Amino acid sequence: VTWLSREWAKRAALPSHVVTMLDNFPTNLHPMSQLSAAVTALNSEGKGGPVSPRRGQFVYEDAMDLIAKLPCVAAKIYRNLYREGSSIGAIDPNLDWSHNFTNMLGYTDPQFIELMRLDHEGGNVSAHTSHLVGSALSDPYLAFAAAMNGLAGPLHGLANQEVLLWLTDLQKELGQDVSDEKLRDFIWNTLNSGRVVPGYGHAVLRKTDPRYTCQREFALKHLPKDPLFKLVAQLYKIVPNVLLEQGKAKNPWPNVDAHSGVLLQVSPGSPV
Repeated sequence: VTWLSREWAKRAALPSHVVTMLDNFPTNLHPMSQLSAAVTALNSEGKGGPVSPRRGQFVYEDAMDLIAKLPCVAAKIYRNLYREGSSIGAIDPNLDWSHNFTNMLGYTDPQFIELMRLDHEGGNVSAHTSHLVGSALSDPYLAFAAAMNGLAGPLHGLANQEVLLWLTDLQKELGQDVSDEKLRDFIWNTLNSGRVVPGYGHAVLRKTDPRYTCQREFALKHLPKDPLFKLVAQLYKIVPNVLLEQGKAKNPWPNVDAHSGVLLQVSPGSPV
């Protein structure tokens, strides 16, 4: 682990043309679009062509370089959009990949560092896309950029943003201390109007998403009094029963998107 962390730290520097491109993007360009464009531009750093007899070694080198540079790209985008373009700072070779990333974002809280180490997922739209594009012998930069374009959709990676917006709107409409009965009525009205409850259901799973469970345990440990987490926990108690009663959902249980956006944005006024 120490070797890998130091290897990524050694490879992390971004080429100047990528930094310039990120600095020139308009602020209304979504972060995922910026990430995809930057990764595509990193293709200039590729080590070899697709028909080289040493292609396997080139793919390894490119993949290692890309993994190393991703936190710098993401942190640069974040700083440009939300921290007035302030510097991401230097990579510390004695810290792991995730710890360096949180430092570059500008956060040093041990709880946030722990949160960013939680695993997420695989075998979905973005994973399939990267494999498909890679099968055409595109290099890791191009395959990963394609994956990010799939991830940016509202039924995939963008879903946690959509859930967060839905939760904040729900909180504004019903207040922070809504009763179970009132929340149940709200869910039924949502379903009866032809809308869905975002963050519930899964294309493959037929039980509560284990990533949701993992994030729930983290939230119970670190931010049990956060208003948005309390709302998510209340929905977990109510929504599955409503969906089962309705009888249409193949999986009435929550998925990872029901939680992840809340953990990445602690509510204003939260005790943590």
